[in-house]
Amino acid sequence: MQITDLVAKLVLQIGIILFAARLFGQLAKKIGIPSVLGELLAGVIIGPYALGGITLPFFPEGIFPLALTETHTLAVSLELYAFATVASIVLLFNTGLETNLSLFLRYSVAGSVIGISGALLSFVAGTFCGVFIFNSSFFDPHCLFLGVIACTTSVGITARTLSERKKMDSPEGVTMLTAAVLDDVIWIILLAVVLGIVSIMSGQTGNGFSAQSVIFLALKVFGIWLGVTALLLICAKLLASFLKIFKNTFDFSVLALGLALILAGVLETQGLALIIGAYIAGLALSKTDIAAIIQERIYGLYGFFVPIFFTVMGMMVNIKAVISAPILIFSAIYTLAVIFAKIIGCGGPALLLGFNRTGALRIGTGMIPRGEGALITCGIGLSTGVLDVNHFSAAILMIFLTIVASPPLLGLALKKPKQGTRKPVKDNDSIHEVWEFENGEITDLVMANILSELRNEEFFVQTMNIDEGLSQARKDNITLFITEEEKSITITTSKKDMPFVRNQVYEVIVELSHNIEKLKNSADTAEMKKDLLDTDARTSKDLLALIDAELFTLDLKSETKEDVITELVDILYKADKLSDRDAVLADVLEREKSMSTGMEFGIALPHGKTDGILETTVVVGISKAGINFDSIDGEPSHLFIMIVSPRKSYGLHVQFLAAVGSILGNEALREAVINAPTPQDAVDLIRKKKVAEK
Repeated sequence: MQITDLVAKLVLQIGIILFAARLFGQLAKKIGIPSVLGELLAGVIIGPYALGGITLPFFPEGIFPLALTETHTLAVSLELYAFATVASIVLLFNTGLETNLSLFLRYSVAGSVIGISGALLSFVAGTFCGVFIFNSSFFDPHCLFLGVIACTTSVGITARTLSERKKMDSPEGVTMLTAAVLDDVIWIILLAVVLGIVSIMSGQTGNGFSAQSVIFLALKVFGIWLGVTALLLICAKLLASFLKIFKNTFDFSVLALGLALILAGVLETQGLALIIGAYIAGLALSKTDIAAIIQERIYGLYGFFVPIFFTVMGMMVNIKAVISAPILIFSAIYTLAVIFAKIIGCGGPALLLGFNRTGALRIGTGMIPRGEGALITCGIGLSTGVLDVNHFSAAILMIFLTIVASPPLLGLALKKPKQGTRKPVKDNDSIHEVWEFENGEITDLVMANILSELRNEEFFVQTMNIDEGLSQARKDNITLFITEEEKSITITTSKKDMPFVRNQVYEVIVELSHNIEKLKNSADTAEMKKDLLDTDARTSKDLLALIDAELFTLDLKSETKEDVITELVDILYKADKLSDRDAVLADVLEREKSMSTGMEFGIALPHGKTDGILETTVVVGISKAGINFDSIDGEPSHLFIMIVSPRKSYGLHVQFLAAVGSILGNEALREAVINAPTPQDAVDLIRKKKVAEK
């Protein structure tokens, strides 16, 4: 096959994978499970063992043909697996960046003991499952790989559950997150050692290897890992200063990822896996003030590559193997063994370290889910030939089950109001303050200015989650967590940094107030409103399609401005268009108070953005008698067109207002609409007139 054919096929496959991963990831979120499970399932469905192997026109072997041969142990092509390997490097680099060393040190003793105990007991439990199923020795690589897969913890799934329950700062929460960091470290070391054992055995023709060679290998791997990690942590600030030479934040963020790729390649030549170098690079940069901005800037790359990795892992699952009785039985034994290993291995030491039974149970259940690390190990095991397709599929099923089981189990443990420690917990250094505002628009404005001023103060600001209004700002040792809600902003930081935060917010509000006063004096809004009904404004069929005859009344009963708005809102409410009728009414009236939407020529355009509606909706009403709506020309208004949009929507709202103004600026059309015999006739007049003018 020519190189162009290979590239064309790879490009097509990646495109299909991206769509499948996004679709199933979103569906997974909607039913309340992690998107990674949806991406795995997407891979199973479109993979070579299912739809991917179906014969299609121009694809006689399928779009994702089964690639297994005597020398190639993967179900997918080498090119596609290489893409997934790069994705795993991006994933582990980001994992390293997310590692909070301060959090790690805060409960270092408890977290370290619990993390090491849970990881090692899980490793032993997983390995003995292999001994049982393969009828082999403990040091058989097949068994050891099952142990390595079992020892990891998916900190992201645990953190999400803790965040939802407001338990991130609890002793159990901090300990779990710290222990999960240790799990990553232990997993990486064990993986490197096991890969070394595989390498030794593959070069031998005798009865295996000596315990001495294994110990030497373990010391070598640990020494390399520890030495490189310590060196980069010591030089982290110098490294960050070097990256800052490239002033543009996108430039130094991409180069930081380049550093992870280089380190991954170098350590691979020393017998360590690629992902180990990527993790160390991220871990070193995590303690610098550019960590948050790097995460934000490479988010697009992360969003592109990582779903490909999860989907490709799913594509290598043999469905027939998973549903076979032997594999199902093995998966059940394996899953139960690794779940109890975490509960006992993490919960047991917790009892000896100041936690009571409730706290120990929370920690144990929180450490159950396996995720990214386990999936990467599965892929490495399959690619090296240590795991066959059947046992790879069984391991994937175990990962799936632990991810599904952990959130509800941890949620039940956290529901108990009982304290998780034997002694009362002293308040930590973190405090938070809340600033309340009149409405969401003011909150948005203040939030934007706070983030802008923090950047001016040389903070690196990361938008962690736009939809949930979460941001982080970091400079040297100062870290701020900023949460925006509908009418409030909450900032959490240490006690000694809160005075700076108060001063910063105060200065932002003072400056905004000053600028608003200057704006009032420099802009004549009443005069500006006269230019809004411009017949040259752009419009489109999509905008006019918002006008629906079913939300159009020719006979408004109201006699006052407030009653008209209420009557129009009630039309939407009766048509089941609103999620919160009172919120919509309040928000439209609030907008009307700031300045009347009564225009000229008998037109009024009341509108508002609100959380009480899910999609942009238009309602129209006509009053033949006319109503005083405080219009520009002082004349009564007859035609009322109200648009209501979700608060976070963009684009259509103001475009529609401009388009309607353009159409109704035509006097003949305006009169025809007001005197139309039916709502549908009025709607047709508006659409037909505008189409005729194009």
